[in-house]
Amino acid sequence: MAGTLFAASASTARGTSLRDEGRTRITDLISADQRRARREREEYRRLRRDVDAISREAGRHDARVKQAQGEADRLALRSGFTAVTGPAVRVSLDDAPLPKSGDLPHGVRPDDLVVHQSDVQAVVNALWAGGARAMQIMDQRVISTSAVRCVGNTLILQGVVYSPPFRITAVGDPDRLRAALDASPVIGTYRKYVHAYGLGYAVQALDRAALPAYTANVTMSHATVPEDGGGP
Repeated sequence: MAGTLFAASASTARGTSLRDEGRTRITDLISADQRRARREREEYRRLRRDVDAISREAGRHDARVKQAQGEADRLALRSGFTAVTGPAVRVSLDDAPLPKSGDLPHGVRPDDLVVHQSDVQAVVNALWAGGARAMQIMDQRVISTSAVRCVGNTLILQGVVYSPPFRITAVGDPDRLRAALDASPVIGTYRKYVHAYGLGYAVQALDRAALPAYTANVTMSHATVPEDGGGP
């Protein structure tokens, strides 16, 4: 039986490390998916520019199109589809450093040392509550419907994977934004972990920040009730 297992392992590995090969394949898959997402975002942006140009050209000859375009321009700022500049606050969240020995203190779990999705979302919610006019996570503009997701200690935003530290920048009144961060009970809990385990938390006021326009897809999907009224 032992000989059979050795033979099967050798045949599968083909002279390579199974563990390293698996890790390399996963890394290659992630990298390929990120490249695909970047290509799709660039194609989407190009198509949007083409559609906008065609719509504006049509507006010169059709009053209804011109009226609709004017309404879209009026809502663009509030919807996040125009670039915004102004004073801002930037919040940075980072994982805690591992002990040099590699051993965690008694009672400390690995999850206690990483930034979670709820931590990033708490900062985003507090900044919106503090009157943020516009917001950006890492290098992407976000709007009210943007979804923040974390897998392990990485953040996934609109198809792009980011590693910590995570930076959230909000344009608005710095005093109000700081006050909203300080008032958040969820951030208060996070800051206890900052003191206990060394998680990263930094708030920086910026005299001027330039946030790009939102360029991701805004098509929303939702669940529907079957027409026959039947259950699942």
